[in-house]
Amino acid sequence: MGMGREARGRRAATTAALLAATVTAALAAGCTSGGGPPDDGRGSAAASERGASPEATDGSVLAVKIDNAGSARPPTGVDAADVVYVEQVEGGLSRLMAVYATKLPKAVGPVRSARESDLELLRQFDRPTLAFSGAQTKLLPLIDKAPLRAATPGSASEAFFRDPDRSAPHNLYVRPERLVPEAPGRAALTTGFRYGSAPAGGTTTASQTVRYPAARFTFTWSDSRDRWLVGMDGTPATAADGKRMAAATVVVQYVKVRESAFRDFLGNNTPYTETVGSGKAKVLRDGRAYDVNWEREDATDGTAFTTGDGAPVNFAKGQVWVVYTKAP
Repeated sequence: MGMGREARGRRAATTAALLAATVTAALAAGCTSGGGPPDDGRGSAAASERGASPEATDGSVLAVKIDNAGSARPPTGVDAADVVYVEQVEGGLSRLMAVYATKLPKAVGPVRSARESDLELLRQFDRPTLAFSGAQTKLLPLIDKAPLRAATPGSASEAFFRDPDRSAPHNLYVRPERLVPEAPGRAALTTGFRYGSAPAGGTTTASQTVRYPAARFTFTWSDSRDRWLVGMDGTPATAADGKRMAAATVVVQYVKVRESAFRDFLGNNTPYTETVGSGKAKVLRDGRAYDVNWEREDATDGTAFTTGDGAPVNFAKGQVWVVYTKAP
């Protein structure tokens, strides 16, 4: 429905006041993360005013944006995710997106802000719920138009809480059961991933490292756990309960990472990770590495991984990590 000029003016004034108050508070608290964006409450307030709804229906996955700055570790609930996506953000840092379909942990976090790349990545799912702390004001209209359910502290306050023992902005958590009625099941994971026996060939590999300008991930094979142990910035990565984070399959996917139209409050450009297209990838499973091809023809498609002769590549059963990095 249309909105009168006077009503639009009142709404703009209210939004400006909210943004000004929140940014002032964030700057006063020093809420930055090594060149990354400040606390995202400003985006949450704007998203709430825009009427974002967190309500989900059966069959929808839950995706949560998770802070991965050193001061935000260890994370909570990542070990329960079916898929963990790793992307580069401002200042060469990294951020995680955990996707849940087969089980829901009691809490996930620390929750941080959404990026434009997330919208393209999530198009492969049927109306997913995206839990995040907020977003840049200019990005909010794109989130509104995206086929997803946005859940922020402003639109679903009952689902989020702050940990008083941690400092902002690294202390926001979400309770998944308050956003989705139940785990939708494996059928909701329309990623295009296939599971089964390993392909022929491959190279015995003890570890694989992926470097961003200001972050580093190392995956080390463990025969005893039959998993790839996760390391971040030269340190073993653990969950909040102290257990080592580990993946059954790791995909190092070489993609185009370009500048977007967005910048953080310090002026750093927000990288855009292109997940539609085709290229090369390295699949790690069972202590071996396989050089493969990837293709995602449309944003609504999952990603297909194939060998040089076009045969589908199966993943090992269990959690999958997908690390997006610039093509060499």
